[in-house]
Amino acid sequence: MHISANDPARKSFVHVPENSDFPIQNLPFGIFHTANNTTPRVGVALGESVIDLAALAALGYFNDLGLDLAVFTSETLNAMMRYGKSGTRAIRNRLADLFDAANQDLQGNKEHVEQVVLSQADCVMHLPVQIGDYTDFYSSREHATNVGSLFRDPANALFPNWLHLPVGYHGRSSSIIISGTPIHRPKGQQKPDDADPVFGPSKLVDFELEMGFFTYEGKPMGESITTEEAEDYIFGMCLFNDWSARDIQKWEYVPLGPFLAKNFASTMSPWIVTLDALEPFKVASPEQDPTPLDYLKFEGDKSYDINISMSIAPENGEDTVVCNSNFKFMYWTMVQQLAHHTVNGCNVRSGDLMASGTISGPTEDSYGSMLELTWRGSKPLTMKDGTERKFIQDNDTVTMRGYAEKDGIRVGFGEAAGKILPAK
Repeated sequence: MHISANDPARKSFVHVPENSDFPIQNLPFGIFHTANNTTPRVGVALGESVIDLAALAALGYFNDLGLDLAVFTSETLNAMMRYGKSGTRAIRNRLADLFDAANQDLQGNKEHVEQVVLSQADCVMHLPVQIGDYTDFYSSREHATNVGSLFRDPANALFPNWLHLPVGYHGRSSSIIISGTPIHRPKGQQKPDDADPVFGPSKLVDFELEMGFFTYEGKPMGESITTEEAEDYIFGMCLFNDWSARDIQKWEYVPLGPFLAKNFASTMSPWIVTLDALEPFKVASPEQDPTPLDYLKFEGDKSYDINISMSIAPENGEDTVVCNSNFKFMYWTMVQQLAHHTVNGCNVRSGDLMASGTISGPTEDSYGSMLELTWRGSKPLTMKDGTERKFIQDNDTVTMRGYAEKDGIRVGFGEAAGKILPAK
Protein backbone atom coordinates (compact mmCIF):
# COMPACT_ATOMS: atom_id res chain seq x y z
CA MET A 1 0.00 0.00 0.00
CA HIS A 2 1.37 3.39 -1.06
CA ILE A 3 2.11 5.92 1.72
CA SER A 4 -0.05 8.70 0.27
CA ALA A 5 0.00 10.57 3.60
CA ASN A 6 3.61 11.59 2.95
CA ASP A 7 2.78 13.69 -0.14
CA PRO A 8 4.83 16.89 0.41
CA ALA A 9 2.29 18.90 -1.60
CA ARG A 10 -0.48 18.30 0.92
CA LYS A 11 -1.84 21.20 2.96
CA SER A 12 -4.41 20.85 5.72
CA PHE A 13 -7.54 22.89 6.28
CA VAL A 14 -6.63 22.71 9.98
CA HIS A 15 -4.19 25.51 10.83
CA VAL A 16 -0.58 24.33 11.13
CA PRO A 17 1.85 27.02 12.38
CA GLU A 18 5.18 27.49 10.64
CA ASN A 19 7.85 25.11 12.02
CA SER A 20 5.22 22.98 13.73
CA ASP A 21 6.28 19.45 14.61
CA PHE A 22 2.90 18.20 13.43
CA PRO A 23 2.10 18.98 9.78
CA ILE A 24 -0.32 16.81 7.81
CA GLN A 25 2.68 14.74 6.64
CA ASN A 26 3.28 13.57 10.24
CA LEU A 27 0.01 12.55 11.95
CA PRO A 28 1.55 10.84 15.00
CA PHE A 29 -0.62 8.71 17.29
CA GLY A 30 -1.27 9.20 21.00
CA ILE A 31 -3.81 8.72 23.80
CA PHE A 32 -5.61 11.70 25.37
CA HIS A 33 -8.64 12.88 27.29
CA THR A 34 -10.36 16.24 27.80
CA ALA A 35 -12.29 17.85 30.62
CA ASN A 36 -15.50 17.35 28.64
CA ASN A 37 -14.77 13.69 27.96
CA THR A 38 -12.47 12.08 30.52
CA THR A 39 -12.35 8.72 28.75
CA PRO A 40 -8.84 8.15 27.32
CA ARG A 41 -8.96 7.48 23.58
CA VAL A 42 -6.89 7.53 20.40
CA GLY A 43 -5.89 10.85 18.88
CA VAL A 44 -3.56 12.23 16.24
CA ALA A 45 -1.62 15.51 16.42
CA LEU A 46 -2.15 18.05 13.62
CA GLY A 47 -0.69 21.52 14.10
CA GLU A 48 -1.91 22.80 17.47
CA SER A 49 -4.88 20.42 17.38
CA VAL A 50 -5.67 16.86 18.38
CA ILE A 51 -7.87 14.86 16.02
CA ASP A 52 -10.27 12.67 18.00
CA LEU A 53 -10.19 9.35 16.16
CA ALA A 54 -12.90 7.87 18.37
CA ALA A 55 -15.24 10.68 17.30
CA LEU A 56 -14.22 10.26 13.64
CA ALA A 57 -14.96 6.55 13.86
CA ALA A 58 -18.35 7.16 15.49
CA LEU A 59 -19.25 9.51 12.63
CA GLY A 60 -18.53 6.76 10.09
CA TYR A 61 -15.31 8.03 8.50
CA PHE A 62 -13.47 4.71 9.04
CA ASN A 63 -16.31 2.33 8.17
CA ASP A 64 -14.70 0.92 5.03
CA LEU A 65 -11.23 0.24 6.48
CA GLY A 66 -12.09 -3.23 7.79
CA LEU A 67 -11.18 -2.33 11.40
CA ASP A 68 -12.94 -2.98 14.67
CA LEU A 69 -13.87 0.63 15.49
CA ALA A 70 -13.53 -0.13 19.21
CA VAL A 71 -9.75 0.21 18.80
CA PHE A 72 -10.19 3.99 18.70
CA THR A 73 -11.90 4.08 22.09
CA SER A 74 -9.14 2.02 23.70
CA GLU A 75 -7.02 3.49 26.49
CA THR A 76 -3.83 2.42 24.69
CA LEU A 77 -2.67 2.08 21.09
CA ASN A 78 -2.02 -1.66 21.44
CA ALA A 79 -5.34 -2.78 19.97
CA MET A 80 -4.90 -0.56 16.91
CA MET A 81 -1.29 -1.70 16.53
CA ARG A 82 -2.40 -5.34 16.28
CA TYR A 83 -3.57 -4.56 12.74
CA GLY A 84 0.10 -4.18 11.82
CA LYS A 85 1.72 -1.84 9.35
CA SER A 86 -0.99 -2.19 6.71
CA GLY A 87 -3.68 -1.24 9.23
CA THR A 88 -1.98 1.83 10.66
CA ARG A 89 -0.90 2.91 7.16
CA ALA A 90 -4.53 2.75 6.00
CA ILE A 91 -5.65 4.87 8.98
CA ARG A 92 -2.95 7.47 8.38
CA ASN A 93 -3.66 7.64 4.64
CA ARG A 94 -7.37 8.13 5.36
CA LEU A 95 -6.62 10.91 7.85
CA ALA A 96 -4.37 12.67 5.35
CA ASP A 97 -7.17 12.59 2.77
CA LEU A 98 -9.84 13.75 5.22
CA PHE A 99 -7.82 16.72 6.45
CA ASP A 100 -6.42 17.73 3.07
CA ALA A 101 -7.41 21.30 2.20
CA ALA A 102 -8.60 20.10 -1.23
CA ASN A 103 -11.05 17.57 0.24
CA GLN A 104 -14.55 18.65 1.30
CA ASP A 105 -15.74 15.30 2.74
CA LEU A 106 -15.08 16.38 6.32
CA GLN A 107 -14.20 20.03 5.83
CA GLY A 108 -17.66 20.72 4.40
CA ASN A 109 -19.42 19.55 7.56
CA LYS A 110 -18.66 22.14 10.24
CA GLU A 111 -20.59 20.24 12.91
CA HIS A 112 -18.38 17.19 12.38
CA VAL A 113 -15.22 19.30 12.31
CA GLU A 114 -16.13 20.81 15.69
CA GLN A 115 -16.56 17.33 17.16
CA VAL A 116 -13.27 15.89 15.95
CA VAL A 117 -10.80 18.83 15.95
CA LEU A 118 -9.79 19.71 19.51
CA SER A 119 -7.20 22.11 20.88
CA GLN A 120 -4.02 20.44 22.15
CA ALA A 121 -4.12 22.91 25.05
CA ASP A 122 -7.38 21.28 26.22
CA CYS A 123 -6.04 17.72 26.01
CA VAL A 124 -4.33 15.69 28.71
CA MET A 125 -1.90 13.15 27.28
CA HIS A 126 -1.47 9.60 28.58
CA LEU A 127 1.22 6.97 28.22
CA PRO A 128 0.19 5.87 24.73
CA VAL A 129 1.14 2.18 24.85
CA GLN A 130 0.79 -0.59 27.39
CA ILE A 131 4.46 -1.52 27.37
CA GLY A 132 5.02 -5.22 27.87
CA ASP A 133 8.78 -5.52 27.65
CA TYR A 134 11.46 -2.86 27.39
CA THR A 135 14.97 -3.39 26.04
CA ASP A 136 17.68 -0.74 26.25
CA PHE A 137 20.48 -0.92 23.70
CA TYR A 138 23.94 0.63 23.83
CA SER A 139 24.45 1.49 20.17
CA SER A 140 26.35 4.79 19.90
CA ARG A 141 30.03 4.17 19.31
CA GLU A 142 30.95 7.64 20.54
CA HIS A 143 28.96 7.22 23.75
CA ALA A 144 30.32 3.74 24.44
CA THR A 145 33.86 5.01 23.84
CA ASN A 146 33.37 8.01 26.13
CA VAL A 147 31.84 5.96 28.94
CA GLY A 148 34.51 3.30 28.60
CA SER A 149 37.18 5.99 28.82
CA LEU A 150 35.61 7.55 31.91
CA PHE A 151 34.76 4.37 33.81
CA ARG A 152 37.53 2.04 32.69
CA ASP A 153 40.60 2.31 30.44
CA PRO A 154 40.71 4.85 27.56
CA ALA A 155 42.99 2.52 25.63
CA ASN A 156 40.38 -0.27 25.84
CA ALA A 157 37.20 1.78 26.00
CA LEU A 158 35.09 -0.63 23.92
CA PHE A 159 34.52 -4.17 25.15
CA PRO A 160 35.64 -6.81 22.60
CA ASN A 161 32.05 -7.68 21.62
CA TRP A 162 30.84 -4.11 21.00
CA LEU A 163 31.75 -3.89 17.29
CA HIS A 164 30.27 -7.33 16.58
CA LEU A 165 26.75 -7.09 18.03
CA PRO A 166 24.20 -4.55 19.32
CA VAL A 167 24.73 -4.71 23.08
CA GLY A 168 21.49 -4.49 25.06
CA TYR A 169 19.86 -5.35 28.37
CA HIS A 170 16.33 -5.85 29.63
CA GLY A 171 15.04 -2.74 31.38
CA ARG A 172 12.08 -1.94 33.59
CA SER A 173 8.80 -1.10 31.79
CA SER A 174 6.76 -0.23 34.90
CA SER A 175 8.69 3.01 35.52
CA ILE A 176 8.43 4.41 31.99
CA ILE A 177 6.46 7.64 32.33
CA ILE A 178 4.87 10.24 30.08
CA SER A 179 6.39 13.66 29.49
CA GLY A 180 5.61 16.12 32.28
CA THR A 181 5.66 13.54 35.09
CA PRO A 182 8.02 14.65 37.91
CA ILE A 183 10.58 12.25 39.37
CA HIS A 184 12.00 12.06 42.89
CA ARG A 185 15.78 11.81 43.12
CA PRO A 186 16.65 8.11 43.46
CA LYS A 187 18.45 6.56 46.39
CA GLY A 188 20.88 3.67 46.50
CA GLN A 189 24.36 2.48 47.33
CA GLN A 190 27.40 4.48 46.22
CA LYS A 191 31.08 3.73 46.67
CA PRO A 192 33.23 6.80 47.38
CA ASP A 193 36.88 6.51 46.38
CA ASP A 194 38.95 4.84 49.10
CA ALA A 195 35.94 4.36 51.42
CA ASP A 196 33.28 1.81 52.25
CA PRO A 197 29.91 1.88 50.43
CA VAL A 198 27.33 4.39 51.65
CA PHE A 199 23.57 4.70 51.14
CA GLY A 200 21.68 7.86 50.23
CA PRO A 201 20.25 10.03 47.46
CA SER A 202 22.20 9.94 44.20
CA LYS A 203 24.46 12.95 43.78
CA LEU A 204 25.01 12.32 40.06
CA VAL A 205 21.57 12.19 38.42
CA ASP A 206 21.95 12.36 34.66
CA PHE A 207 19.83 12.34 31.52
CA GLU A 208 20.38 10.07 28.53
CA LEU A 209 19.44 11.38 25.11
CA GLU A 210 17.78 8.39 23.43
CA MET A 211 15.04 7.47 21.01
CA GLY A 212 12.71 4.52 21.32
CA PHE A 213 10.77 2.37 18.87
CA PHE A 214 7.62 0.31 19.41
CA THR A 215 6.99 -3.05 17.78
CA TYR A 216 3.95 -4.58 16.17
CA GLU A 217 3.15 -8.19 17.01
CA GLY A 218 6.20 -10.26 16.08
CA LYS A 219 6.67 -13.83 14.96
CA PRO A 220 5.93 -16.89 17.13
CA MET A 221 8.47 -17.83 19.75
CA GLY A 222 11.37 -19.72 18.18
CA GLU A 223 11.33 -17.73 14.92
CA SER A 224 13.51 -14.74 14.02
CA ILE A 225 12.90 -11.37 12.36
CA THR A 226 15.48 -10.59 9.67
CA THR A 227 16.95 -7.16 8.96
CA GLU A 228 15.03 -7.22 5.67
CA GLU A 229 11.73 -7.78 7.50
CA ALA A 230 12.38 -5.63 10.56
CA GLU A 231 10.76 -2.40 9.35
CA ASP A 232 7.47 -4.24 8.86
CA TYR A 233 7.49 -4.99 12.60
CA ILE A 234 8.26 -1.43 13.77
CA PHE A 235 5.27 0.82 14.41
CA GLY A 236 6.98 4.11 15.22
CA MET A 237 9.40 6.12 17.31
CA CYS A 238 9.36 8.41 20.33
CA LEU A 239 11.78 10.61 22.26
CA PHE A 240 13.22 8.81 25.27
CA ASN A 241 15.16 10.14 28.26
CA ASP A 242 16.52 7.17 30.16
CA TRP A 243 17.39 8.85 33.46
CA SER A 244 20.53 7.53 35.15
CA ALA A 245 22.18 7.77 38.56
CA ARG A 246 25.87 7.62 37.71
CA ASP A 247 27.24 7.12 41.24
CA ILE A 248 24.87 4.19 41.83
CA GLN A 249 25.67 2.87 38.36
CA LYS A 250 29.44 2.94 38.87
CA TRP A 251 29.21 0.77 41.99
CA GLU A 252 26.62 -1.76 40.78
CA TYR A 253 27.13 -2.27 37.05
CA VAL A 254 29.88 -4.92 37.25
CA PRO A 255 29.26 -7.77 36.57
CA LEU A 256 25.65 -7.67 35.33
CA GLY A 257 25.07 -4.08 34.27
CA PRO A 258 22.97 -1.20 35.63
CA PHE A 259 20.04 -1.94 37.92
CA LEU A 260 18.87 0.69 40.44
CA ALA A 261 20.81 3.31 38.46
CA LYS A 262 18.31 2.99 35.61
CA ASN A 263 15.07 1.45 36.78
CA PHE A 264 13.70 4.41 38.77
CA ALA A 265 12.33 6.30 35.74
CA SER A 266 12.47 6.79 31.97
CA THR A 267 10.57 9.64 30.30
CA MET A 268 9.02 9.35 26.83
CA SER A 269 7.20 11.78 24.54
CA PRO A 270 3.41 11.32 24.24
CA TRP A 271 3.25 11.12 20.43
CA ILE A 272 4.43 8.08 18.44
CA VAL A 273 5.71 9.12 15.01
CA THR A 274 5.19 6.25 12.58
CA LEU A 275 8.09 4.78 10.65
CA ASP A 276 6.03 5.58 7.55
CA ALA A 277 6.13 9.31 8.35
CA LEU A 278 9.92 9.12 8.77
CA GLU A 279 10.48 7.36 5.43
CA PRO A 280 11.55 10.58 3.58
CA PHE A 281 14.28 11.21 6.16
CA LYS A 282 16.21 7.97 5.75
CA VAL A 283 20.00 8.28 5.51
CA ALA A 284 22.99 5.97 5.53
CA SER A 285 24.32 4.83 8.90
CA PRO A 286 28.02 4.85 9.84
CA GLU A 287 30.24 2.32 8.09
CA GLN A 288 30.63 -0.83 10.18
CA ASP A 289 34.08 -2.32 10.56
CA PRO A 290 34.49 -5.23 11.08
CA THR A 291 31.76 -6.41 8.73
CA PRO A 292 28.84 -7.76 10.79
CA LEU A 293 27.84 -11.40 10.65
CA ASP A 294 25.34 -12.29 7.94
CA TYR A 295 22.21 -12.04 10.10
CA LEU A 296 23.11 -8.40 10.92
CA LYS A 297 23.81 -7.29 7.35
CA PHE A 298 21.28 -5.10 5.56
CA GLU A 299 20.84 -3.22 2.28
CA GLY A 300 19.90 0.41 1.73
CA ASP A 301 19.60 3.35 4.10
CA LYS A 302 18.28 2.28 7.49
CA SER A 303 19.07 5.27 9.70
CA TYR A 304 17.18 8.56 10.02
CA ASP A 305 18.27 12.19 10.00
CA ILE A 306 16.55 13.27 13.23
CA ASN A 307 17.84 16.33 15.09
CA ILE A 308 17.58 15.93 18.84
CA SER A 309 18.47 18.26 21.69
CA MET A 310 18.35 18.41 25.47
CA SER A 311 17.91 21.48 27.63
CA ILE A 312 17.94 22.18 31.36
CA ALA A 313 15.81 24.80 33.10
CA PRO A 314 16.36 25.67 36.78
CA GLU A 315 13.20 26.26 38.80
CA ASN A 316 11.57 29.48 37.49
CA GLY A 317 14.51 29.84 35.08
CA GLU A 318 15.07 29.75 31.33
CA ASP A 319 15.90 26.71 29.24
CA THR A 320 19.57 26.29 28.40
CA VAL A 321 20.25 23.92 25.50
CA VAL A 322 23.16 21.74 26.60
CA CYS A 323 23.46 19.35 23.65
CA ASN A 324 22.49 19.03 19.99
CA SER A 325 22.85 15.59 18.46
CA ASN A 326 21.37 13.45 15.68
CA PHE A 327 19.96 9.94 15.50
CA LYS A 328 21.97 9.27 12.32
CA PHE A 329 25.13 8.94 14.43
CA MET A 330 23.99 5.56 15.79
CA TYR A 331 26.39 2.76 14.86
CA TRP A 332 23.82 -0.04 15.16
CA THR A 333 20.50 0.52 13.35
CA MET A 334 17.00 -0.36 14.53
CA VAL A 335 16.72 -3.20 12.00
CA GLN A 336 19.93 -4.71 13.37
CA GLN A 337 18.74 -4.29 16.94
CA LEU A 338 15.45 -6.06 16.23
CA ALA A 339 17.14 -8.82 14.20
CA HIS A 340 19.66 -9.42 16.98
CA HIS A 341 16.95 -9.33 19.67
CA THR A 342 15.00 -12.12 17.93
CA VAL A 343 17.78 -14.20 16.34
CA ASN A 344 17.69 -16.62 19.28
CA GLY A 345 13.93 -17.12 18.90
CA CYS A 346 12.86 -14.44 21.39
CA ASN A 347 9.35 -13.29 20.55
CA VAL A 348 8.38 -9.60 20.57
CA ARG A 349 4.83 -8.45 21.11
CA SER A 350 2.67 -5.53 20.12
CA GLY A 351 3.71 -2.62 22.32
CA ASP A 352 7.21 -3.75 23.21
CA LEU A 353 9.66 -0.86 23.47
CA MET A 354 13.28 -0.81 22.34
CA ALA A 355 15.49 2.17 23.25
CA SER A 356 18.49 3.17 21.19
CA GLY A 357 20.91 3.84 24.01
CA THR A 358 22.45 7.25 24.55
CA ILE A 359 23.02 9.10 21.27
CA SER A 360 26.34 10.91 21.22
CA GLY A 361 27.92 12.50 18.19
CA PRO A 362 31.54 13.21 17.30
CA THR A 363 31.73 16.69 18.84
CA GLU A 364 31.60 17.69 22.51
CA ASP A 365 28.33 19.62 22.09
CA SER A 366 26.69 16.53 20.58
CA TYR A 367 27.33 14.25 23.56
CA GLY A 368 24.08 12.79 24.91
CA SER A 369 24.62 12.83 28.69
CA MET A 370 25.93 15.11 31.41
CA LEU A 371 28.53 12.46 32.22
CA GLU A 372 30.11 13.17 28.83
CA LEU A 373 29.22 16.85 28.43
CA THR A 374 30.92 17.76 31.72
CA TRP A 375 33.46 14.95 31.44
CA ARG A 376 32.39 13.47 34.77
CA GLY A 377 32.00 16.90 36.34
CA SER A 378 35.42 18.30 35.42
CA LYS A 379 33.95 20.76 32.87
CA PRO A 380 30.77 22.28 34.38
CA LEU A 381 28.14 23.76 32.06
CA THR A 382 26.91 27.33 32.61
CA MET A 383 23.17 27.97 32.58
CA LYS A 384 21.56 31.18 31.32
CA ASP A 385 21.05 32.31 34.92
CA GLY A 386 24.81 32.03 35.59
CA THR A 387 24.62 28.88 37.71
CA GLU A 388 26.70 25.83 36.84
CA ARG A 389 25.75 22.21 36.33
CA LYS A 390 27.91 19.12 36.63
CA PHE A 391 24.84 16.89 36.89
CA ILE A 392 21.09 17.47 37.35
CA GLN A 393 20.09 19.37 40.48
CA ASP A 394 16.82 19.23 42.42
CA ASN A 395 13.98 21.17 40.78
CA ASP A 396 15.72 21.23 37.39
CA THR A 397 13.45 20.47 34.43
CA VAL A 398 15.12 18.55 31.61
CA THR A 399 13.44 18.72 28.20
CA MET A 400 14.22 16.69 25.10
CA ARG A 401 13.07 17.82 21.65
CA GLY A 402 13.45 16.27 18.22
CA TYR A 403 12.49 16.68 14.58
CA ALA A 404 13.42 15.65 11.04
CA GLU A 405 13.36 18.23 8.24
CA LYS A 406 13.84 18.01 4.47
CA ASP A 407 12.59 19.95 1.44
CA GLY A 408 10.45 22.24 3.59
CA ILE A 409 8.70 19.42 5.46
CA ARG A 410 9.32 19.11 9.20
CA VAL A 411 8.19 15.99 11.07
CA GLY A 412 8.66 16.34 14.82
CA PHE A 413 8.15 14.50 18.07
CA GLY A 414 7.12 17.27 20.46
CA GLU A 415 8.81 17.11 23.87
CA ALA A 416 9.85 14.65 26.56
CA ALA A 417 10.19 16.70 29.74
CA GLY A 418 10.72 15.78 33.37
CA LYS A 419 11.48 17.60 36.62
CA ILE A 420 13.75 16.19 39.31
CA LEU A 421 12.26 16.62 42.78
CA PRO A 422 14.18 16.10 46.03
CA ALA A 423 14.56 12.53 47.27
CA LYS A 424 11.74 11.21 49.44
